Amino acid sequence: MIPLVDLKKQYHTIKKPVQKAINAVLERGDFILGSDLTLFENEFAGFCQAQYAVGTDSGTGALELALHAAGIKQNDEVIVPVFTFYATASAVASTGATPVFCDSDPNTANIDPQKIETLITPKTKAIMPVHLFGQPCDIEPILAIAKKHKLLLIEDSAQAHGALLHFKNGKTMKTGSIGDMACFSFYPGKNLGAYGDGGMILTNNKEFADRARLLRDYGRTGKYEHSLLGFNRRLDTLQAAILRVKLKKLSSWNKKRVANGKLYDKLLKELGIFTFTILPFAETVRHVYALRIKNRDRLAEYLKEKGVATGVHYPIPLHLQKAFAYLNYQSGDFPVAESISQEILSLPIFPELTSAQIKSIVKHIKEFVAKNG
Repeated sequence: MIPLVDLKKQYHTIKKPVQKAINAVLERGDFILGSDLTLFENEFAGFCQAQYAVGTDSGTGALELALHAAGIKQNDEVIVPVFTFYATASAVASTGATPVFCDSDPNTANIDPQKIETLITPKTKAIMPVHLFGQPCDIEPILAIAKKHKLLLIEDSAQAHGALLHFKNGKTMKTGSIGDMACFSFYPGKNLGAYGDGGMILTNNKEFADRARLLRDYGRTGKYEHSLLGFNRRLDTLQAAILRVKLKKLSSWNKKRVANGKLYDKLLKELGIFTFTILPFAETVRHVYALRIKNRDRLAEYLKEKGVATGVHYPIPLHLQKAFAYLNYQSGDFPVAESISQEILSLPIFPELTSAQIKSIVKHIKEFVAKNG
């Protein structure tokens, strides 16, 4: 069986340093806001070329705290992609604000910058694009729109640890260092994943960083002193210690993912199967490898029979989720996202995946296409 992600195989490549890091925390006993958390925050901020980092309990927690730290509140609006994971929009709703959905670019599945400006109203306070599947979105025009309308830009970088953008002025920036704030997830299956939940807010704005730190720890300024209404959204020291070990491997793991993605691209294009475009000014880190095919569900079942796991990211666009029915969107409102959701299929992509396994997967796809057209 070829799994979608193989966390067991990855663990055995780093078992000794991970166990050493865990044991060190156990010996110190600094389980909450301990030394490894501070060290990891500094190291991850440096990796992403940002000034400040605030560890959180999850990627969702990071999004929620970032929005609260930015002052997003009831009756505000935040523009988000309609084709992404639920948490991007639910985080907006958790503040009392309204998520305003934007359709996708058919070539990348990322938010379509051309469709953002028409969604702006006097209530709009922020744009929160997602760097979907590990590919940075086309952020330069989004930055221009945010600046023109004096809106905050909060990057949802949950899937893009280490991805790069090359700007027209020659500058290169990593995702997480571009907007007013950025939010990462360390869910186990991510390129940089914890052994449990975890997340991070990055920013170059000290005021936002300080406020996020207060918010994640009950708004606490002293042992039993609380200056504002906060939350319990702290990243555990144990998870931070594990993530410090894995961060040292992230660049090499990303390179292997990219190489695997290029091999998929080459082999699948030879079959005439649609694969998402990598923008010429973007460097993806291939968190998810997705293709589009008309009979997606039948292909998934066929691959399962051949011992290949697949996934669907994502089968239901957010405007059609029951949780967001109160927003009164209808089927047909976002035709690109709806079309993608019916055809998208994710194939195994992880650093330990071999070229032979990829060729075997594509061979099965070729057999399926030959039988089914």
